[in-house]
Amino acid sequence: MQQHWLKRWEEGRIGFHRDSVHPALVRHWPLLGATPGTKVLVPLCGKSLDMRWLAEHQHPVLGIELAEAALAQFVEEGPGEVSRYQQDGFSIQRQGSIELWCGDFFHFHIAQAAEIGAFYDRAALIALPEATRQRYAFHLAQLIPPGARGLLVSLRRDGEDGPPYNVSYEEIRRLFDPNFIVTHLEDGEREDNGFQESVWALVRRGPVTDEPAQHR
Repeated sequence: MQQHWLKRWEEGRIGFHRDSVHPALVRHWPLLGATPGTKVLVPLCGKSLDMRWLAEHQHPVLGIELAEAALAQFVEEGPGEVSRYQQDGFSIQRQGSIELWCGDFFHFHIAQAAEIGAFYDRAALIALPEATRQRYAFHLAQLIPPGARGLLVSLRRDGEDGPPYNVSYEEIRRLFDPNFIVTHLEDGEREDNGFQESVWALVRRGPVTDEPAQHR
């Protein structure tokens, strides 16, 4: 799966990338209650312009992305000087209040996430096959402190082929209910290709529970 995404970025097959800020972020983020100054984790961030929107609204951003090409394009297309450094196996670029960590999201650990207080997922969960989505939900819960808030934009689609993958309402609740208070906010219009987005607010509960089988 990792090689699949790296190849797509190398070949420029990034139809999943939006050339504008996602309207659900603009509508719902201000209502979540994440105070200005709260650092926002953006898993599998690509070169999403949503990160710039969050930064413009006074949120430091920490994006994690496997494809170096995506992060290189993000900083090239954005304003400001870029600083580069290494930390714990990640190559990091900082531009303004946005940090971009190049590496495997599952290798990002709680000690590195100490300042994170919110998260935003527009295309991370739906980029992962079913077996990995459980691991993702559990790992996200490990990184996010109790009370932290996040916005999830998921997807339902005709058929099970992906990515992006079909993620049902039932699966979202099964994945996140153990560690988050989950609220369904809205559904987008069904597109001609059979895709339909769903938008969710998540609030981190107390200590992590429901450890996936592969971690037991």
